[in-house]
Amino acid sequence: MIESNVITDFSSRESAPVIDSTAYVHPLASVIGNVILGKGVMVAPCASIRGDEGQPLHVGDHSNVQDGVVIHALETEMDGRAVEKNLYQVDGKKYAVYVGNRVSLAHQVQVHGPAVVLDDSFIGMQSLVFKSFVGGRCVVEPGCILMGVTVPEGRYVPAGSVIRTQDQADALPVIGDDYPLKDMNKGVVHVNTSLAQAYLKKGSR
Repeated sequence: MIESNVITDFSSRESAPVIDSTAYVHPLASVIGNVILGKGVMVAPCASIRGDEGQPLHVGDHSNVQDGVVIHALETEMDGRAVEKNLYQVDGKKYAVYVGNRVSLAHQVQVHGPAVVLDDSFIGMQSLVFKSFVGGRCVVEPGCILMGVTVPEGRYVPAGSVIRTQDQADALPVIGDDYPLKDMNKGVVHVNTSLAQAYLKKGSR
């Protein structure tokens, strides 16, 4: 389902999703409101990207939003005024949720804004990113919770970790040549970009 948001006291404008022609949204997924999907994005069945409260929500080129993923955000407007604490600025623009390029959001991930996940990062199955900023080239292993922290670029979060202080985030291990998942995201991005292209081609027949 792809549709506009409704107008409320926390959303004064009706916005339709802006979806690149090379992105694929499965018929069983929901993309609602002020959402931007870039080139080659794959949105899998039962994913929900809902830009009807906090907005805008951005998913960059060649990123994937896998089955059961939820992208949503706290309100970014109230009675016509911006709620600045619920916005992140990336490249001079403000977002409720910003997902960069070549990012993988694996099955049942929740990215709840205010939140940022920068380029080439992998967020593992059933992890939560809330009020947090994840730098580029990070790996968040399955089952993690990130709340109110900034994860530096090139770090990994061990499976099942709960990271709630900046000291914990700063102490996360650096991804080195011996880290077994260091190149996994490249394969995940390739698979999902290929799937998006193939499903679009199938639908055009």
